[in-house]
Amino acid sequence: MTLDSVISRRLFGIFLLGFILFDYPILSIFNVETFLFGIPLLYLYMLIVWLLLILLIVFVTRVTRYRDALPSSPSLEFKMFRH
Repeated sequence: MTLDSVISRRLFGIFLLGFILFDYPILSIFNVETFLFGIPLLYLYMLIVWLLLILLIVFVTRVTRYRDALPSSPSLEFKMFRH
């Protein structure tokens, strides 16, 4: 499995998670007349979920590429810098 296909699968999973978290049954749980820090609970929920989805996307795209770009064994790294 290539790196691009792994990232694509993870991004699709994040999309499905976002679809479920922004679906009506979940949103109706937070659609109440409650305020937290002066912000309606529904708006606060949507803002936090939106922020978490963005952070997950950044984590999947950047960290996955960075982790796979590192050498797999310490001996290889030692040989590269030894000359």
